[in-house]
Amino acid sequence: MRGIAKMVEDEKYCVDILNQIKAVRNSLATVEGKILKTHLRECVKDSLDGGENFEEKVEELLKVLKR
Repeated sequence: MRGIAKMVEDEKYCVDILNQIKAVRNSLATVEGKILKTHLRECVKDSLDGGENFEEKVEELLKVLKR
């Protein structure tokens, strides 16, 4: 993000800035996917047995995915 801010300050070519923004978005989406996968495997898996916090975990995931 600092690099993008510096590009703006330095008045770099707009398309170059937009390409950097796209790259950051793609990187964040990749990290987000990995974190979600880990959460599903480690945190939600235990509640899938019908445990008491199953509904809570489902609602938690729905809230995150709606954002």
